[in-house]
Amino acid sequence: MVKCGLKLLFVLILMFWIVNGSLCVFAVDESEANARTAIADAEVVVSDCYGAVLDAEKAGANVTELLSVLNEAGMLLSSANLAYETGDFNSTVYFATQSILMLHGFVAEAGISRETAIQQRYWDFMINVVASIVGTLVVICGGFGVWFFLKKKYERAGSVV
Repeated sequence: MVKCGLKLLFVLILMFWIVNGSLCVFAVDESEANARTAIADAEVVVSDCYGAVLDAEKAGANVTELLSVLNEAGMLLSSANLAYETGDFNSTVYFATQSILMLHGFVAEAGISRETAIQQRYWDFMINVVASIVGTLVVICGGFGVWFFLKKKYERAGSVV
């Protein structure tokens, strides 16, 4: 009976040690979890903004100012990652939040730039192509008009063209 009691006591101590040890290993500090969440949220926002800038650039918009803001937000996100690596979770949350706040309304601004570029491209087409065609037709019609007028003038004067 003593051997059974010792075995039971040993098993209980072993189970307590395994459970307690695994809880310590898998336990995450709340501030660390908040920091990790803040970085993940900031990465999603920066990624979405990068996609909006890419779309605006493809449409022909001038994205220099947008890229400047995006670079500053990226630097803040980089600072957040550095602070996370050093274990400064409060700074991590601060930098990630500042990055998100800097990009507030950024996607809408990039969309406006994209739409403006599309409209500008349309008007460039209208001016360059349509105006060129109309101008060519005016020159051709004007040439025929002048030719017809001079022909009538020479016929009245008695010369044959």
